[in-house]
Amino acid sequence: MVQTTRRRLLQGAGASAATVPGMAGCLGRNGGSLESVTVAYIPIYPNMQHYVMEQEGYYDDIPVDVTMEQFSSGPNVVKAFASGDVDVAFFGITPAMILVDKGTEAGILAANSKNGFKIMATTELVDLYEQEGAGAFEHFEQEHGRKIRFGAPPDGSVPDIVLRYWIQEDLDLGEMEAAINKSNVSPAKAVQTIQSSDIDATIIQEPFATIIGQDDDFGELAWSGTVFENHPVTVLFANQQVIDDSEVSQSLVEQHTAATEFTTDSPDAAATDAASVIGSGVSENLATAAMDSQASDFLSDPHAITDQTATMGEFVSNVGNIEEPIAAENLFAFDPYDAIQ
Repeated sequence: MVQTTRRRLLQGAGASAATVPGMAGCLGRNGGSLESVTVAYIPIYPNMQHYVMEQEGYYDDIPVDVTMEQFSSGPNVVKAFASGDVDVAFFGITPAMILVDKGTEAGILAANSKNGFKIMATTELVDLYEQEGAGAFEHFEQEHGRKIRFGAPPDGSVPDIVLRYWIQEDLDLGEMEAAINKSNVSPAKAVQTIQSSDIDATIIQEPFATIIGQDDDFGELAWSGTVFENHPVTVLFANQQVIDDSEVSQSLVEQHTAATEFTTDSPDAAATDAASVIGSGVSENLATAAMDSQASDFLSDPHAITDQTATMGEFVSNVGNIEEPIAAENLFAFDPYDAIQ
């Protein structure tokens, strides 16, 4: 879906990581001041600022024409960004790392969301974990003759990295692959997959965590904000030409910050904005209920996620999605945010 508007643009949300060859140095526009930008987004809840900016008219204050293009998956956004088809993206922190690692001249302008996952499981597993903590994993295997089955997006995606951190660093259970059986399950399919008993647990964003939590057969094992405090989820990412156009980049960050403030001050209205854009079964009532979740944590300040991003980068490197962790000065473009403070 492509929508063109006289509004302006913004960037950065969540999706799964993917390796794309041949993406070095793609900027999306050629030379001079920008006249238009294309903003890519995936219709997921953590991209809240985009929905507010679109529905509340904040894009109107960006000094260029804006085209908004919806994508169904993170890998598709990565490919489009790498080829220069989009200039700004709302997507996950790990796809941003992949693009920079592959040589794309771009950077993170703002954070979108943090602490954005809940680890949901069957009530049996929740009760066992409450009693035994990390020992529940071994107990479960002894009782059932198999490891706990986790559903999560592919290796190197943001939820996968947070799950690895929980298993390996917080619970100290060793390598994730030795502690659990993980299968690739997209967020949109996680509810059906756990309810059909194909998995025992999942790490999931809102509003899907709220849906699972409303079922008496399931409960919350952990909140990611407790196990990996202030970890980033999605970001506003822009190519170098957008970054270099200070009027455009500062305006994007300014409107992004305004959208974050709107979400904090008027959460029900922001939820309505999100539901109207996301669609696909995300009703206004569900979006509003999800606003009460700990996993609905929105911000703009890119400085607030740098340390956690460095830690995540080590895990993304370990699973082979990037060559090595990327230094903050190569991944973030702080100047636009700092200029508006």
